[in-house]
Amino acid sequence: MAKPTSKAAKSVKNKTGQFAIAILAAGKGTRLKSRHPKVLHEIAGKPLLAHVVAAASKVVPPQNIFAIVGYEAEQVREALAPTGINFVLQREQRGTGHAMMEARNALKNFETVLVLSGDVPLIRAKTIKRVRDFHHAHRAAMTILTAEPPDPTGYGRIFRKQVKGKASGEVERIVEQKSLRGTEAEQREINSGIYAFATKPLYTHIGKLKTDNAHHEYYLTDMVALLGKAGEKVLALRASDSIEVFGVNTRIELAELDAKLRDRKARELMLAGTTIFRPETCDIDAEVEIGPDTVIEPFVQLIGKTKVGADCRIRSYSVITNCEIGDGVLIRPGCILEDSVVRNGAQLGPYSHLRPGSDIGEGAHVGNFVETKKARLGKGSKANHLTYLGDAEIGEGVNVGAGTITCNYDGVNKHGTTIEDSAFIGSDATLVAPIRIGKGAYIGAGSCITEDVPADALALGRGRQVIKEGWASERRAKLNKASK
Repeated sequence: MAKPTSKAAKSVKNKTGQFAIAILAAGKGTRLKSRHPKVLHEIAGKPLLAHVVAAASKVVPPQNIFAIVGYEAEQVREALAPTGINFVLQREQRGTGHAMMEARNALKNFETVLVLSGDVPLIRAKTIKRVRDFHHAHRAAMTILTAEPPDPTGYGRIFRKQVKGKASGEVERIVEQKSLRGTEAEQREINSGIYAFATKPLYTHIGKLKTDNAHHEYYLTDMVALLGKAGEKVLALRASDSIEVFGVNTRIELAELDAKLRDRKARELMLAGTTIFRPETCDIDAEVEIGPDTVIEPFVQLIGKTKVGADCRIRSYSVITNCEIGDGVLIRPGCILEDSVVRNGAQLGPYSHLRPGSDIGEGAHVGNFVETKKARLGKGSKANHLTYLGDAEIGEGVNVGAGTITCNYDGVNKHGTTIEDSAFIGSDATLVAPIRIGKGAYIGAGSCITEDVPADALALGRGRQVIKEGWASERRAKLNKASK
């Protein structure tokens, strides 16, 4: 059996007698038709497994969570490493029972272990706590979270012990879908694959699991019979909402759970004071935060760890990824923002593009078809039209005219542009970095500026205008004569 990492070993030593969570995450996901680990497929902006870990982390500290990984284990470790959880390697994937055998060294000194599935992403922390508390209160050896979905097809069915002709809280057996016979198929209560175990009886009897099944694997469901035979108590607890136990086996189910999770998120936000028009058209990731009285129009995407303040309005077709938006911000239609900060009262768009590292100051304006990259606009500054600002530090109260370009790349290195407070940049200016425009300076329209400009100066960098009277009419005459 695999030994836990040193981190896991330390956790067991320090947390003896407490509660751990094991997450089954070793599967390949053959029916997804993918080369990638099943649990790394994403819904609502993050991997399936990350959703499960997030719920588990609200119940126990990360050092008490153990993901049992197998297929492409290193990819899974790398993706989930920031969460601080532990990993146990299941080198051969020989079933759910085998996974828990491999985790024995990591889990055996905990009093209780709750088993979750890495591909069941809608499970809530309050449901995990409910299973744990029910399990402890009834001193069970095993507690099974069950559900009654509208269509139980495909799931194993729970059969409870009968007491005076009525079903009790104790479980007699679990029958898989393909093994149902006769009226057994009418049973609607399903096994969710989520269990709580008293660790001592689990590891006392788990070695008795057999592989006499079609796939020759060790199934954790067989612990029901083993524990029952040993006189241990096996109980069932029905989930309050069957949607929490739905898993992912196909791309269709992946899309369905993504939609359900996004609907749940939208409802949470609306109940907390956000207005979302046509929420079914919006994609809002699980970790997005939005303040009260903000209005989200149809067809908006809020992605990753985006935070939006209060009293904002985000208009249709904007896509905002991992950004921090202050209070009272207006984002007009079609804006694209990524890894940027927009401070209180700023206005963007329509069709502004903020690339990573942009910082738009309080009350600043970034308008039609303006692109920024690693650029900071100070308080009240404006760049309203058709402009590129890259690697730029722009002070307060600056006006950047239409068509302005910071030439930040020389083919080898990037260079910075600094524009100090209250400067005025005329339309169609080309600022060749590295360069500094002083406080209050003016740049004439159409100028190519290659040298620093002192404060309060006027800089002109354009060729002298030449006028040749009558040239156009003479040219037309020549053309007409040549065509005859």
